[in-house]
Amino acid sequence: MQTIKLTRWCKISLVAAVAGFAWLVAYNNVVDYGSNFAFVQHVLTMDTTFEGNQLTGRAITNPTLHHAAYALIIVAEAAVGLLCSVGAVLLWRQLNATNGEFNAAKGVATCGLVLGILLWFGGFMTVGAEWFLMWQSQIWNGQQPAFRFAMVLFACLLFLHQQEPQSEP
Repeated sequence: MQTIKLTRWCKISLVAAVAGFAWLVAYNNVVDYGSNFAFVQHVLTMDTTFEGNQLTGRAITNPTLHHAAYALIIVAEAAVGLLCSVGAVLLWRQLNATNGEFNAAKGVATCGLVLGILLWFGGFMTVGAEWFLMWQSQIWNGQQPAFRFAMVLFACLLFLHQQEPQSEP
């Protein structure tokens, strides 16, 4: 297989893998709503942060807002799945196209990957871990998984946007 086509298949496969991951996470959160809802609820209420914490005034204790935040997370996960699915198909359609045409097809996949980074880095690591001090919880701390997800998405985004090989030697 030509290097250029192999590289494109790798890029398409990674975007599709992210799509599958995001769809599965969203599906799991809908089907087993209570498991991760408890996570969101504890993070937002800040009830497992260090005792005497001076920042617990940030806590959100309204259950309606807990459900709204969790719904927003699930919608974002599904949107990552949708954008990366569509992005993989658009890239696949340009498998044999010129480099310019293949590069032009990267937009939707890029949006999906960036939305995932915003969700798991911005949402979980910035808002959850730092604003709501999730890092202080021994039980409800999702920093490590969020970091892993964000780094995989960053790596996929960087690989997707590497310059395409020009031609076979």
